[in-house]
Amino acid sequence: MKKNVLMIIMTVMMAVVMAACGNNNAKTETTEPAGNKTNAATPTESKELTIKHKLGEAKVQTNPKKVVVFDFGILDSLDKLGVEVAGVPQANIPPYLKKYEDKKYANVGSLKEPDFEKINALDPDLIIISGRQEPAYEELNKIAPTIFLGVDNAKLVESFKENMNTLGQIFDKQAEIDEALVKIDASIKDIHDKATASGKNGLIVLANEGKLSAYGPGSRFGIIHDVLGFTPADPKIEVSTHGQSVTSEFVAEKNPDYLFVVDRDSAVATKGTKTAPAKDTIENDLVKNTKAFKEGHIVYLDPNYWYLSGGGLVSMEEMINEIGAAIK
Repeated sequence: MKKNVLMIIMTVMMAVVMAACGNNNAKTETTEPAGNKTNAATPTESKELTIKHKLGEAKVQTNPKKVVVFDFGILDSLDKLGVEVAGVPQANIPPYLKKYEDKKYANVGSLKEPDFEKINALDPDLIIISGRQEPAYEELNKIAPTIFLGVDNAKLVESFKENMNTLGQIFDKQAEIDEALVKIDASIKDIHDKATASGKNGLIVLANEGKLSAYGPGSRFGIIHDVLGFTPADPKIEVSTHGQSVTSEFVAEKNPDYLFVVDRDSAVATKGTKTAPAKDTIENDLVKNTKAFKEGHIVYLDPNYWYLSGGGLVSMEEMINEIGAAIK
C-alpha cells in the first residue's frame, strides 16, 4: 500500500515539474523583444503626407513603390539616395544618368511630351514633374498623385533645398539630405568668398545653333551671380526662360572678366548627330578682344548639369564645383 502511495506521489511530482518546464518555454517565446521580430518580418510602416507645391497639393504615401520622374535633377537626387524609380523620359538623358536608358525602366515619353498611355499602364504611386511638364500637370494628376519640384530661379538655392527636404520626407532620407545640404552650403560659401574677393565680373551666355542668349541675375543660370558671388557684367539683362538675344558685339562691348558658356546644342543633340561646338560661335575676332579671352577665362560649362538637369544633389554640387574650378 505504501509502495503504491509512493508511486502516486512521484507521478504527481513529475507532472508538476513537466508543467513548470512547459510554462517557462512559453514565457521565453512571448517575452522575446517583439520589436525585433516585427521589424524582421514587416517593412517600415507607410504613412500619408500632404505635399503642397507650386501647382497644388497631393496626398502621398511615404516610400512609394512606383515612381515616375520627369526632372533629371530630381532623378539624380533619388539615384544618389539609392531610391529606385519605375519610369523616366529616356530621350536626352544626361550621360551621368545613362543607367536609366535600360529597358528595366519604362520610357514615359519626352521632357515636353509625356506618354500618358504608358504612364497610365504603369499605374504609378507618384509622379514628379518640373517646369517643362507644367502644361501636362492636370492630366498627369488624374493618373497618380503628381507633385511639382522645379526650382524657382528667383530663389534657386532655397527652392532647391525645399525640394530636397520634400524628397527626404517622402522617402525617409532626411538624414542623408541634411548631410548633403551641409556640404553644398560649405562649397557655396567657399566659392562666394573667392569670387567676391577677386572683384571680377561675369557674363553668362547660351549658345544655340550659332546664336547667343545672355542670362543675368534671377535667371535659370543666375546662381553664378546671385549665389556664387560674381558681379554681373550687365545687371540689366532681361530675365526670361530663353534669355536675352545678344550678339558678339554685345559680348565685346560688355568686355567681361569671365565669360560662362552653356552649349545647348551638345546637350539636346540626338545620338549620332554632329553639332558645331559652341567654341566656333563664341571665339570670333570680336570676343577674342575681351578680357575673358585674353586671360583664359572663357568657361565652357557642362550643359548636362546646367541645361538638362540642375537642381539635384549631384547636378547642383557639380555646377558649384565647375564655378569654383574656374576661379583663378
